[in-house]
Amino acid sequence: MNIDEAVSLIRAIPDYPKPGILFQDITPLLGNGEAFTAVTDHFAQFARASTSIAGIEARGFIFASALANSMKTGFVPIRKAGKLPHAVFSQSYGLEYGTDILEIHVDAIPFAGQVLLIDDVLATGGTLDAAIQLVNRAGGSVYQILALLEIQALEGRARLAAKYPQIPVHSLVVS
Repeated sequence: MNIDEAVSLIRAIPDYPKPGILFQDITPLLGNGEAFTAVTDHFAQFARASTSIAGIEARGFIFASALANSMKTGFVPIRKAGKLPHAVFSQSYGLEYGTDILEIHVDAIPFAGQVLLIDDVLATGGTLDAAIQLVNRAGGSVYQILALLEIQALEGRARLAAKYPQIPVHSLVVS
């Protein structure tokens, strides 16, 4: 299955989780082994040897952990507040419909480790910005951001580029 066929399995659900939001449901893509493999293989083009692959809860975990496993490298979970059992760094952030907090274990990244950061959606850029700050605080450096979907109208890419011009962003689907 090619990458275009894979991403065509994503379905739009209007007014979820609240009115005015067009939710992109990736579960049909994940449920199709060939489609899931196509996305993981595509993302693998951006991975470097001996790096950590970080994924943002919850759907970013899916792609990041699958890629880390296939690359035989470490997976770093970036989770919502209160979900990690050890000492953490925390970072609050805004999203298109509220605010939240992300956390990372203080010892999650080997010293000066290079990190490939993956999330499912790039919207306003707030979640990815918070994740970059957490990776930095944990002693790492994000060298690339991958997103399955990008909502161009919310200008997240521009916000990230203004703050982190050295970090390239790749999105599979831009709408």
